[in-house]
Amino acid sequence: MSDDVTLFGKLKTKLIGSKEKWAEDGRLLTGETATPGQRLPPGQRQVETWPVLDLGIQPDIPTHAWRLFVDGAVEQPTTFKWAEFTDLPKIRLMTDIHCVTAWSRYDNAWEGVMARDLMAAVKPRAEAQHVIFHAYDTYTTSVPLADFSGDDVLLAWSWNGEPISREHGGPLRVVIPRLYFWKSAKWIKRIELSVFDKPGFWEVRGYHNYGDPWREQRYDEET
Repeated sequence: MSDDVTLFGKLKTKLIGSKEKWAEDGRLLTGETATPGQRLPPGQRQVETWPVLDLGIQPDIPTHAWRLFVDGAVEQPTTFKWAEFTDLPKIRLMTDIHCVTAWSRYDNAWEGVMARDLMAAVKPRAEAQHVIFHAYDTYTTSVPLADFSGDDVLLAWSWNGEPISREHGGPLRVVIPRLYFWKSAKWIKRIELSVFDKPGFWEVRGYHNYGDPWREQRYDEET
């Protein structure tokens, strides 16, 4: 990690332990089934604010020190500097977001790079099936490549017309609206394409490996 990248805070071990207990107890589960076209997933409540959730460590990453490594099962592994990444084709999207802690926020305006445009640049190999996100705070999570390549998925540097703040994952974070928001990694540093899945921080602590809010996939079914 560059000397210009600073990690503020410390790991919230008690908070992490309590969230593991949520998974063990099945907290917040309603057992409801979403109806077709239902905007608010089961068990969620709409909020107007954007709550800050992290593991306790917030990286401060100046754009001159920022790098994004895209590698693994790709034909053209690439390391992007900030200017190179922001020179890629840009997109503006409006999406809702849904957190596994039961809040949802509607109509978030993002600007960034479509994930599928990034994939077109690095050319995933035919055997690639999974995407593993690695963050500057060492957080990891994974999603199927098919979901990462969706038409509403982007790597965003702007939220509601302003640069994404540090506490929300700036300068760049993943946005995957169709999954619970722990899958949308903050402070993204590396995107690894893989033949095999590699469950991440929350997935190995009792949380669902896929995380569909409308199917209420909060926790591992074996928990």
